[in-house]
Amino acid sequence: MTPGASGPLPEDSVGMWDLTAGLPEQVREAAAVAGRTEGLPEGRTFSDVIVLGMGGSGIAGDVVVAAAAEALSVPAAVSKSYALPSWVGPASLVFAVSCSGNTEETVSAATAAFERGATVVTVSSGGRLVELAEAHGGPVVAVPATIPQPRAAFGAMAVPPLVILERLGLLPGAGQQIDQAVDQLSRRRDQLVLPDSPADAVARRVGRTFALVHGGPGFGTVAAQRWKTQINENAKAPAFSAAQPELCHNEIVGWGQDGDVTRQVITLVTLRQSGEHPQVARRFDLISEIMLEVVADVVAVWAEGTGPLAQFFDLVLFGDFVSLHLAGHAGVDPGPVPILVEIKERLAAD
Repeated sequence: MTPGASGPLPEDSVGMWDLTAGLPEQVREAAAVAGRTEGLPEGRTFSDVIVLGMGGSGIAGDVVVAAAAEALSVPAAVSKSYALPSWVGPASLVFAVSCSGNTEETVSAATAAFERGATVVTVSSGGRLVELAEAHGGPVVAVPATIPQPRAAFGAMAVPPLVILERLGLLPGAGQQIDQAVDQLSRRRDQLVLPDSPADAVARRVGRTFALVHGGPGFGTVAAQRWKTQINENAKAPAFSAAQPELCHNEIVGWGQDGDVTRQVITLVTLRQSGEHPQVARRFDLISEIMLEVVADVVAVWAEGTGPLAQFFDLVLFGDFVSLHLAGHAGVDPGPVPILVEIKERLAAD
């Protein structure tokens, strides 16, 4: 895989460029694997849905919550901690998501879910989480063990809960939306790997400044968070995110001074989607106009695709490539995250 206009391929020790370009196929395969998963409690009635996960795995829960706002028939939440919310019980449907299966927060919360009699569906490549599921006879959706980093398994972890929810009668139309997302991801991928990649153009506008990414409600918020964390992990650079319309009630006030500083170090990126609430669209435009005076640049990225899920995945893939181009420009290997390994080792040693 060539990194478009960023020049010679920098060190890429785990193949993040190719893994990113393979997202359309990963999403398609994840849907097929989830569709074949056995042992689901078909015919049961659930009162709520919760997804347990951290980091690159936890975003699967954010996707489910965003989908819940669109069409899920019961309330949904995501938990990114050791503890399980007190309301989770026998009528709850729980997704325990961990690429490695050894994320200690997820294992802790999943253990509590099993003990409370909840229905737990595990999405993982193995580890303690799969051992726990097998001990309790719970269904497991397999994540490919060959994927070297959780963030590179985004499709493999975010898609299965949507498929399972449709199979259980809670999220009608999920399969069609996933098909639309695969189609759009394929089109966008073919554009982003070209030498004149628009992702490289955005990365060059961000340059050595810090990206502040604004997303709309629901899927837009999740996409903005994904952009932030991918820049953090792939480019090893600071980045921040915020959500419309909430940011109009707090964050915007913080730009009232120090413009001589912020315009040298911050670039605002707005993630836009068709079908925005008219007032949200107006807020995006107004905030962009106001902040142009206090940031280095304002860059708008418009989603493409049919339907909210396809547009969400479109923004995700675009942002993933932006982060890789930022890494390439800085001569940074996007794969390894040594500080995260150090934190885990020091916690285990204490």
